[in-house]
Amino acid sequence: MIRFSRRTVLRSLSRASIVLSIDTLIRGANTDWFTSPIKDSTPFTPQLIDIGATAGLKDRCESGGDRVKKWIIETTGSGVAFFDYDHDGWLDIFLVNATSLEAFPAGQEPTNHLYKNNRDGTFTDVTAKAGLVRTGWGQGVCVGDFNNDGFDDLFVTYWGENVLYRNNGDGTFTDVTEKAGLLKRSARPRWNTGCCFVDYDKDGNLDLFVANYVDFDLKNTPAAGSGNFCNWKGVPVMCGPRGLPYGTNLLYRNNGDGTFTDVSEKSGISKPRRQYAFTALTGDFDNDGWPDIYVACDSTPSLLYRNNGDGTFTEMAVKAGCAYNEDGKEQAGMGVAAGDYNCDGHLDLFKTNFSDDTSSLYLNSGEGLFTDATVSAGLGKNTQFLGWGCGFADLDNDGWLDIFAANGHVYPELEKTGLDTRFKERKIVYRNLRNGRFDDVSSRSGPGILLERSSRGVAFGDFDNDGDVDIIVSNMHDPPTLLRNDVNNQNRWLKVRTIGTKSNRSGIGARVKVVVGTHSQIDEVRSGGSYLSQNDLRLHFGVGPAETVDLLEIRWPSGAVDKVQKVPTNQLVWVKEGQGVIRSTKFGS
Repeated sequence: MIRFSRRTVLRSLSRASIVLSIDTLIRGANTDWFTSPIKDSTPFTPQLIDIGATAGLKDRCESGGDRVKKWIIETTGSGVAFFDYDHDGWLDIFLVNATSLEAFPAGQEPTNHLYKNNRDGTFTDVTAKAGLVRTGWGQGVCVGDFNNDGFDDLFVTYWGENVLYRNNGDGTFTDVTEKAGLLKRSARPRWNTGCCFVDYDKDGNLDLFVANYVDFDLKNTPAAGSGNFCNWKGVPVMCGPRGLPYGTNLLYRNNGDGTFTDVSEKSGISKPRRQYAFTALTGDFDNDGWPDIYVACDSTPSLLYRNNGDGTFTEMAVKAGCAYNEDGKEQAGMGVAAGDYNCDGHLDLFKTNFSDDTSSLYLNSGEGLFTDATVSAGLGKNTQFLGWGCGFADLDNDGWLDIFAANGHVYPELEKTGLDTRFKERKIVYRNLRNGRFDDVSSRSGPGILLERSSRGVAFGDFDNDGDVDIIVSNMHDPPTLLRNDVNNQNRWLKVRTIGTKSNRSGIGARVKVVVGTHSQIDEVRSGGSYLSQNDLRLHFGVGPAETVDLLEIRWPSGAVDKVQKVPTNQLVWVKEGQGVIRSTKFGS
């Protein structure tokens, strides 16, 4: 950067322009801070520590047998959600649970769990009090205010009948699935997996997308080791998904009166019929103002539903470059996250895959087209892991998104075969080096990262309101892992909670931009993602040393735009459509 002396500046400018010029120089310094690449050897300050047990999260996540997996339904695990169900400003936890094909003793059946945040680093199980006790093959969860009453509702997917829980606003929930028209009975259970609330037609009401994995019929599924797709590296294992019938994805339109209509065929969502769909993720990937839907698929090409803006979608993942890897091969996709990791104003994608393969990083070119940047970005290693929940998150608040991924295998019986495969695996943290590349800093990210579990769902959010992003992880046959992020630096942050008026009340689909100097970040409020999970609806932006954000801009689904200048950092702000910041709360230092 060209540097001028203060004397030169004062001589060349009038008094009226002095303040502007000095401000410009300061902005230049800020820009240098944000854009200077990081060396691999630079210390990584976040320390992720598992406090799950001391926080009161002691309930085990069931999913079939823990020594042998006879059927594919026993392998997929469940999702988890960070959400503030009682609107007290503190994130609570909803843990989806599955079950077993063998019966449990009466009164000991596994259930989903709602944990209330006690605001002191601990949680209390309020599942029964909230009316959320339910046993079954729980899979995924997503959050959104479907009736625009100001309280976030829950949708939970199952191998079986899904459930829509209306938040009553008094700490309790009511099952309104049948009343809402979402009870979809069939000859055999549907295997519903990822879900997301999305206002695809931008009418101000949240619609609902539900991915489906396998058309699974226990009676007609081959036994372990008995077919072409029932062996792995010569070892007999459970069968699938290859060789099993495909599932069909669903889209429900919100009628605005508490009910939904199945528009899967009409919208084009059910047209692709040869995929094993797992995690669903929304985002405006071509920047046309309409929310699209990306689906990570297992053993089949992943899907990108492009929103046509007329109530229909066109599936175009192959054309867009995000269906296969760079070698043109399909992968076994599990989890997926969206984020602008290179800060160019376009949402990129990160997808976890099966073991003996890399994860996938798709760089958005800016026209809704993607390039596989996995290897060039330094993510071509760690092929020994089987990835599930994942996310882009600025773990050190430096203004650049890092990557977190949880891992765990599906065949516990392999540990007895002599193969170098572990059922329980550690997690991975990739640090953003600000130059398009990432560095594996897992060994420097705290003891919680090295903790081995067979993990599945992951959600991100600041549960202790100290200004950094924490992580909750659902584990097969173990209690969840709660990773408290202890950041040892002076970087600052800004959190944004959106409140729609013409748009849906949750603000899902709103694009938020934060600008400091010439450094710009974007993110979108979204439902679903990671692996069958739900992140905090409050958006988190690291801003480095900046004490003030120069511009906070929200582009709402309605098309309205709110702009707020000079927003102090280290605080949570509530932004209401058409009114700007209506409330703020200071946290941290």
